[in-house]
Amino acid sequence: MNLLLDYTIFHVLISLVALISGILLASAFTKGLDPRSTRLTFLCFTAANLLTGFLFPFHGVTPAIVVGALNTLILIGTVIAHGKSRGNWIWAVTYKVGALALLYFNCLVLIAQSFQKVPFLHAAAPVGNEPPVIISQGLLFVVALVVGYACLRGSRRRFS
Repeated sequence: MNLLLDYTIFHVLISLVALISGILLASAFTKGLDPRSTRLTFLCFTAANLLTGFLFPFHGVTPAIVVGALNTLILIGTVIAHGKSRGNWIWAVTYKVGALALLYFNCLVLIAQSFQKVPFLHAAAPVGNEPPVIISQGLLFVVALVVGYACLRGSRRRFS
């Protein structure tokens, strides 16, 4: 098998673990919880996802590079905020917003990559700016806002 293909599969598997653990973490946030194992899995696999993403061959600045750089900054801020969040509502909210932003961008990349790599989706949107792509990204944004609101309500209950 091709080494780049093996590496791509490895990167995708890391991405899927980051996505699944992020969804589980967001679900816990809505209940005012923050399970250590889920948090560690999400943050570690998100960091691994970013690292492996930057190790692909570089062919100039692309949207993926920009999102990766943005996510790196968000990840650093999220980890710092988590470290200061114990008993401090503002840092706890900052940490949760950061974690949710990381999950949102991971899902956004999943949508973009799916429309580029999955044949039947690519056939529906070969350029990447057609209505199916825009609608799916819009729905993701709405879902992210609703989940974010539910997570912050869960935080408020915990600190009330």
